[in-house]
Amino acid sequence: MTPAVFPAPDHDHARCTADAIVYAEAVCAERAERLTAPRRQVLEVLASSHKPIGAYEIIDAIARKHKTRPAPITVYRALEFLMKHGLVHRIESRNAYLACIHNHDKDALVAFLMCNTCGLVGEASTDALGQQLAATAKKAGFQYTMSVIEITGTCSNCRSDRRAPSRRRKRPSA
Repeated sequence: MTPAVFPAPDHDHARCTADAIVYAEAVCAERAERLTAPRRQVLEVLASSHKPIGAYEIIDAIARKHKTRPAPITVYRALEFLMKHGLVHRIESRNAYLACIHNHDKDALVAFLMCNTCGLVGEASTDALGQQLAATAKKAGFQYTMSVIEITGTCSNCRSDRRAPSRRRKRPSA
């Protein structure tokens, strides 16, 4: 069964984090790589949210949880490793990172559906579109190095909230 593009508002983030770590450990073992403590900490922060998070936000989250502030270079190196192995994506338009929730080929076309209301980012399958774009690029003699589509709008959860005022989530007051 394909995972939902957007998780239910009340889903278990701890389960997402645990699943991401188990998957990362399996990928690292299969490739004879190490999921070091800094790499694990960065992945845990990203997997605990479905919103893109900037590098310095990751640093702050690790500092809060582990009572020690990692150097920016440590976090950037961890992010580089995690991206190389398909465990994390970079959301270019937001200069932020997101844990990958799908097991897909590292060269696959990825479509990010970014909600303007709640900030969640869903990762959608684009196999057919990816094949078309790859064929177009090949026909043009173009060798692409990255293929990502970013689409902004309103997620199904926020659209449902607008239709059902009794289900509307309360926003924290400033």
